[in-house]
Amino acid sequence: MSQPTPLARITPQAPPPLAATAARLTRKQKAAIIVRFLINEGAEVSLSDLPDTLQGTLTTQMGSMRYVDRATLVSVVDEFAAELEGMGLTFPHGVAGALTALDGRISPQTAARLRKEAGVRQFGDPWEQVRAADLDDLVPIVLAESTEVAAVMLSKLDVPRAADLLSRLPGEKARRVTFAVSQTSAVTPGAVDRIGLSLAAQLNDMPETAFADGPANRIGAILNSTPSALRDDVLTGLDAEDQKFAAQVRRAIFTFAHVSARVNPIDVPKVTREVDRAVLITALTGASAGDLADVAEFLLDNMSRRMADGLREEMQELGRVKPKDGEEAMTQVVNAVRRLAASGEITLIQPDEDEDADE
Repeated sequence: MSQPTPLARITPQAPPPLAATAARLTRKQKAAIIVRFLINEGAEVSLSDLPDTLQGTLTTQMGSMRYVDRATLVSVVDEFAAELEGMGLTFPHGVAGALTALDGRISPQTAARLRKEAGVRQFGDPWEQVRAADLDDLVPIVLAESTEVAAVMLSKLDVPRAADLLSRLPGEKARRVTFAVSQTSAVTPGAVDRIGLSLAAQLNDMPETAFADGPANRIGAILNSTPSALRDDVLTGLDAEDQKFAAQVRRAIFTFAHVSARVNPIDVPKVTREVDRAVLITALTGASAGDLADVAEFLLDNMSRRMADGLREEMQELGRVKPKDGEEAMTQVVNAVRRLAASGEITLIQPDEDEDADE
């Protein structure tokens, strides 16, 4: 009788339990496995928001690994999924993330102080701040900085904003900056990052303003609600003092006379529904009796025929209205338009600057 071979006497060992397999791995190895698995499955994995050190650690870890069996993969994925399911709440990372989450909920003064105490680097990519900044704030920075720095800034902005910024520079400065862009091919990522930090620091050093809107918008909003005679008198005075500012105020003004030029015809039914019927009849009657008859016709022509016919009949029954009553009613129509525009229900047509200058 033949004796069993040594191989036959070896008892096969069962594969280790899944939990025990995953337990031997470090969290860095598990992270590398999850990232690799997601990439293999075609998921969009954006790691650029991670700190540079973590990106480097993850890359090094993935480069040091060769093979992971299916049992280990299943174990790591199950553990990762269990952690996600058990996660009830996450908080933003660092002061930068907390400020982003609380944007608009804490006072600008507190936010500015925290930004200064935390440091610019705490806000993530400084170029995001530069790209989001108002061009009026970027122009003086460009004029104060060297041509090379301005060229880097121009290269980092979106094309439409870069073109707009360039058009606001003096001719000679714009030509030098444009030429300097051709010399930026050798600029290193580190240098671009340092320039971004410097620009973001300058933006953060700008004092907080007390008013959200500019002076032209504030004056325009006030004049919207004033009688037309007073409004015309104020604008005449502004023309004598500062024609440029007067033009800005005129662009910010929206009165009943602007309705036909700036309200989309398809939005007229929304406007008329927003206004009390008696007020609307008074406004249309007052406008029809004066220089604003074309605006009244614009509103009547762009609503349902049945409603327009009914309003015309009631306008005839009402007869003549006092100028003061008509103007107050027209102001209420304008206020309705502005409310709808502010809520996003309608979009006003932006006036052409050349047409504004001719008014």
